[in-house]
Amino acid sequence: MNQVASSVNNSPTPKQPHPQPERSRSPATTTRAKPLKISRVLLYVVLIMGSILMLLPFVWLIRSSLMGTSQIFVFPPEWIPSPFQWSNYPEALTSVPFGRYFMNTFMIEVCVLAGVMMTSIVSAFTFARLRWPGRNLIFSLLIGSMMLPYAVTLIPTFVMWRELGGLNTFLPLIVPAWFGGGAFNIFLMRQFMLTIPRDLDEAAYMDGGTPLTVLWRVIIPLSSPALIVIGIFTFIDVWNDFLGPIIYLSDEKHFTLALGLATFRGLNNTNWPYLMAASSTILAPIVLIFFIGQRYFIEGITLTGIKG
Repeated sequence: MNQVASSVNNSPTPKQPHPQPERSRSPATTTRAKPLKISRVLLYVVLIMGSILMLLPFVWLIRSSLMGTSQIFVFPPEWIPSPFQWSNYPEALTSVPFGRYFMNTFMIEVCVLAGVMMTSIVSAFTFARLRWPGRNLIFSLLIGSMMLPYAVTLIPTFVMWRELGGLNTFLPLIVPAWFGGGAFNIFLMRQFMLTIPRDLDEAAYMDGGTPLTVLWRVIIPLSSPALIVIGIFTFIDVWNDFLGPIIYLSDEKHFTLALGLATFRGLNNTNWPYLMAASSTILAPIVLIFFIGQRYFIEGITLTGIKG
């Protein structure tokens, strides 16, 4: 028993683990973290300031449309109307035939949108999915035409429509959309179609399909983001077009909204509250359409830049 006790007493005791010292952050780590936070704060400050600057004209437009003439240009500016003059809107829209201007613009919009959608997607399909001699050369010439200023072709185009008897009609504003749909729209659609796998085309051809079948059943359903982008761009261009109507339209019954807005300013001796109210009304559809198609707009712009 004594031997057992002595052996137990002589056995080595297990070593207790030493507590690890708590690691302290080095000054280098702290200095690396601070610039990241400061840079992010500065980024947010710049973005917020930029957003305020971008929204300032829009806020000025809305508040001026609800004020009297004497309140608009006072200094310092009054940002909240007192009182709110909601009557500026109905009075502005009834003082000139804005209903007729709206119908003219709407008719041009529908015709131009249909022409741009149909012809741009067909033209882009021939450049992106079909193989034929001189394809790259013609596409390069098409892209090069985008560098020509609009004023270069303005006078020849006007003379051509005058000889054809198209002045004071909607034809000069609609017909060009049915011949290609515009170089930029063709380029945008082609870039998007290049991102679609060609295996889908080959599968359709193996099933007995034709190029028209591939276009209708494969390409068009997959190209909805790009089509929405083109539709938004085209809608905004036609809605805000002032140069085309003022060149080709001389009869007031054919005026569009953009042209009618300028006439409204002259007829009312620059009644600023009415002018701001009419401008706000014309701007509303553009803002609404952009917010509705914002997701497709960003998706289409992103995907069209993937493959060149």
